[in-house]
Amino acid sequence: MLTITIAFGSMILYLVAYHTYGRFLAHRIFRIDPERLAPSVEHNDGVDYVPSRRSLVFGHHFTSIAGTGPIVGPAVAVVWGWVPALIWVIVGSIVMGAIHDFGSLIISMRHQGRTIADLSKDIVSSRVRILFLLVVVVGLWIVLAVFGLVIAAIFQLYPSSVLPVFLQIPIAIGLGMWMRRGGGLLIGSIVSIILMYGSIVVAANYGWAQITLPTAITDSISPIAFWTLILLVYVFIASVLPVQTLLQPRDFINSQQLLIAMVLLMLGLLIAHPPIVADAVRLRPEPASPGGFVPPFLPFLFVTIACGAISGFHCLVASGCSSRQLKSESDAQFVGYGSMLTEGFLAVLVILACCAGIGIGTFDPQLLMPVIQSFAAGTEPMLGGSIHGTAAWQHHYATWGGDAGLGSMLAPFVTGSANMIEAIGLSHALAVAIMGVFVASFAATTLDSATRLQRYIIAELAGHRPINLPASAICDACGHDLYGLPGDSSCPECDSGDRRHAHQPRTGIAGFVGNRFVATAIAVVTAGILALSDAPSVGLANAGKGGLILWPIFGATNQLLGGLALLVITVWLARRKVTPWLTGIPMIFMLIVTGWAITSLVVQFLRPLSDGNPVQWHLIVIGIIMLIFEVWIVIEALGVMRTIRRSEPTLSA
Repeated sequence: MLTITIAFGSMILYLVAYHTYGRFLAHRIFRIDPERLAPSVEHNDGVDYVPSRRSLVFGHHFTSIAGTGPIVGPAVAVVWGWVPALIWVIVGSIVMGAIHDFGSLIISMRHQGRTIADLSKDIVSSRVRILFLLVVVVGLWIVLAVFGLVIAAIFQLYPSSVLPVFLQIPIAIGLGMWMRRGGGLLIGSIVSIILMYGSIVVAANYGWAQITLPTAITDSISPIAFWTLILLVYVFIASVLPVQTLLQPRDFINSQQLLIAMVLLMLGLLIAHPPIVADAVRLRPEPASPGGFVPPFLPFLFVTIACGAISGFHCLVASGCSSRQLKSESDAQFVGYGSMLTEGFLAVLVILACCAGIGIGTFDPQLLMPVIQSFAAGTEPMLGGSIHGTAAWQHHYATWGGDAGLGSMLAPFVTGSANMIEAIGLSHALAVAIMGVFVASFAATTLDSATRLQRYIIAELAGHRPINLPASAICDACGHDLYGLPGDSSCPECDSGDRRHAHQPRTGIAGFVGNRFVATAIAVVTAGILALSDAPSVGLANAGKGGLILWPIFGATNQLLGGLALLVITVWLARRKVTPWLTGIPMIFMLIVTGWAITSLVVQFLRPLSDGNPVQWHLIVIGIIMLIFEVWIVIEALGVMRTIRRSEPTLSA
């Protein structure tokens, strides 16, 4: 009964939080105004700025922020015990993650749909903008290189997921066409879901529909590299298309897929009511190999579980994509705050699948073999067979497995979820196919959105802004860029009210890089270079894991981004005389734990790896740079806050 209590108790708690704390934030802190003209309406260009109904934006936003994040993080972090993971997910999502996402969305909507990284120039300083954008570029670069690897791993592990994932593309395009021609969303959704799950049933039951690469391909290029390149070509096309053509309808379909999967998992819990077979608290797991590094519980729990609690990537989706699609501020709470709570609930179900579902059915370690062979070469092969109960959990979590490969991190969730779904009468093969498609589809939506976001960031870093936005304004007194601020506002740098207009340059490097095809090409090509950076040393037949050379620093970088976004939101609230402590306290917490985590990683990277491998200098350099950026941005923000306090004795609303 404990698992049922946790599942339904957390669901009720999230609903209460949405209608109480979420509403308080909407009306008292961010002061949403349904009458304010939204950027999507004011600057409708039919490509990026497209006013859309909130259900479609919710589907796009939720599937973009979720991806595999709320799956991988909890699936790894339960090695420290299910209780710490559960507490962090519930508390973090309600009082940190949701306000982070909501605030990023509102601020962007108030400033022409610009990303929060670009807005940091107006809110804090121009130096902070450059540093913030550089942190974002590094984070998205790793995401693009690695998420292709995640999907490729799923394709290898679950061949029945390949066909349904790719069939989602024509299904989504068809749904988009149906909607643009005035078709009803309900009918379109039902038909799309039937087609999607029909493809899953076919792929699960017919061998010809389970796609594996022929040896003619794998002899010359690794499956990881092959699928990564195919996916990068796809995301290039998806990123330059209008959002209503593919991005919105595909994400909406995936959001429906999520709701169905969550209902199936809840039904499985009710029928099977599996006991928790994991340790409640285990702060010192053993390393998987002699001399291996096991991250300490503090601060790494808060870095390992990002999506599901709080994730810096979300501020980019909220401020770069969703803010350009919502047609009214009245929809911001539903999309910004509600999506994060839904993701938190998904993370709760992941914890239950990995800590309870994994023990109720047949846990077949043979399913892990392709991933173990691909990502943890040299480990002892696992034998096939059945393991139940606590032994099934111990089989995967007896030692720290965070470095065993992304695919093996996902396997406990897929297997545990399939076991629970099997309790309602579905075959194990179909249940595995459903969850495999679910994971791969979510990773693909994150890949789509990350490419579009990287395109925006590259253009902003080059000095380009969307061509249909109004000209910027420059302060006459100090020359500070007042772009996006209300016409009657004073300069945040010198408090002057005088300004002059400056036209946005359309030529030169900013105009060239700002072209959506050029910026997308830069994003995709650089991600491909990183993904295949291991080819010179291992050969193309074994390449595709190059993104993993930076993966150890990604979690801390992502959470640093979350802390920086909260910092910008806090300063923005302070400028408007709104009490900033609701975001200030989470900001301080996130900046402390991420700085602590990055410092710990740098110290660990200074130690030579086992078997005589060299010191990881590339990770050391990036880690030190991230620390410098964090300290620099915090110092800049403190200076701005002191100025605000001197000019405004009280910051309360």
